[in-house]
Amino acid sequence: VLTRNRWLATGVWPTALASLIALCVLAPIASLLVSALSSANTQWAHLSRFVIPDAALTTLLLLAGVGVVVAMLGTGAAWLVTAFKFPGRQILVWALLLPLAVPTYVVAYSYLDLLHPIGPLQSLIRAVLGYSSPREFRLPDARSLLGAVLILGSVLYPYVYLSARHMFLTQPANLIEAARGLGHGPFSLFFRVALPMARPAIVVGTTLALLETLNDVGASEFLGLQTLTVAIYTTWVTRSDLAGAAHIALIMLILVLGLIAIERHARRRQRFTNTDQSRTMQPRQLPCWQGLAACLFCLLPVLAGFVIPVLHLSWQASMRMSQIGTVSNMLQQAASNTLLIALAVTVCTVLSGLVLAWAARTWSTRRTIAPGLRLARTAAVGYALPGTVLAIGLLTPFALVDGAINQGRQWLSPGTPGLWLLGTMTGLVLACTLRLLAVASGSLEAGFARIPIALDQLARSLGRSPLGVLLKVDLPLLRPAVCAAALLVFVETIKELPITLLLRPLGVETLATWLYGEAARGTYEEGAIAALLIVLASILPVILLTRTRAAVKKSQR
Repeated sequence: VLTRNRWLATGVWPTALASLIALCVLAPIASLLVSALSSANTQWAHLSRFVIPDAALTTLLLLAGVGVVVAMLGTGAAWLVTAFKFPGRQILVWALLLPLAVPTYVVAYSYLDLLHPIGPLQSLIRAVLGYSSPREFRLPDARSLLGAVLILGSVLYPYVYLSARHMFLTQPANLIEAARGLGHGPFSLFFRVALPMARPAIVVGTTLALLETLNDVGASEFLGLQTLTVAIYTTWVTRSDLAGAAHIALIMLILVLGLIAIERHARRRQRFTNTDQSRTMQPRQLPCWQGLAACLFCLLPVLAGFVIPVLHLSWQASMRMSQIGTVSNMLQQAASNTLLIALAVTVCTVLSGLVLAWAARTWSTRRTIAPGLRLARTAAVGYALPGTVLAIGLLTPFALVDGAINQGRQWLSPGTPGLWLLGTMTGLVLACTLRLLAVASGSLEAGFARIPIALDQLARSLGRSPLGVLLKVDLPLLRPAVCAAALLVFVETIKELPITLLLRPLGVETLATWLYGEAARGTYEEGAIAALLIVLASILPVILLTRTRAAVKKSQR
């Protein structure tokens, strides 16, 4: 009893729970190392000669191309809507966020049909030019590295746009005015003053976009690219070679660690940024033709990353509904499975994220940071891991847990062994929880930061335990943060494709896997309905994000 009371009084057990969650996140990484080191040398020799070089080169070229595109589009659009006034600026400020609502594999799926040699776009062009067959005229194939770079870049640039625009908005007006007074024009002002101060934020946003590129498996496979992510999937699913997939996953881990190191290095320099926000920069009116050019520059990524794919999917879905009059039973079951999985992942992730944020809150006023809290911070690594890497790494731990459960069940009452994690939705829910844990914990930690620590200390002085403070004081004030975290996790689960493809039970389909299967079969009309449902669900957090930013901007005024 004394030990229990001491734990309750000191708040050690929240950190213990957070450390346990963090160990679950680290388990797949340890599993990958063990699987790769325990495999035969012949597997590594084959992979290093025939698979990894081409896949690694394709992945690096894809990352380089996407990085350049998202940095140019995101930074350019953020600077234009922040520093200048032009026609349509008020709409483009929030419309530039819309591509976040469309998963990369959905956009690739749409453009594959739209740009097909016998698709609607090329057929229309041939009809206008007087050609009758694709042999006489056809556009370059979208299934290429350049096509993948442009498609992924048009969807992922909002990561850079968000971080860069926030940095531009917080740059003090006195620096901009001083540069203008020294004779700097618009281009010199951007490249010599605004861009150097915003560089850390641009690097952070680009890193997030590249991590999403590494996580992508659907768009890369649809567009004919053999990336490391696709190589992991085909090695495990097609060849049933877990050790080989683990080898490739370790190569991807090196890329992920490199990207995180770049992001950390860029964030270190933020301490030198001028934080005087007494008067922010005011946008200046552009002349007519320059304003039209700025509007066109900001409008093109919105059209390419959101408007065109959504209109095409809506057209295809309406054609399918006019033919059959209703949604197929299998698609209805896939939608039901998606809803159930997303709800389960949301509950597990928000509860686990609350434990992590609570542990950080418990130790926030201590002079020394507990080792358990340092370990709990590593839970954010799960979001940086590509879904295929996380899924491959969890196969062995899940198999060990299934074996332990079967042994215990046999000891209690003999029966048929079962797959309790690998053969049910439980394993899929746990995997998605580990990957999305950073999303929930980050939102909840931000919510805790808005609650004065004096309230917790006052409740403790009145005899409340740490758990009582959490339930009676913190949770009512955390309601907006909890709702935001739940919404983000729910939608991210609906969009999740790599983990679902590798860990879903046999015969279970979700909207994402249904769309993947329809794209593989080339039946675009049926898949368009599933794609449109994913987009409609994914647009909710974008609306929340725009409303939040508008409220923050209003409060600043």
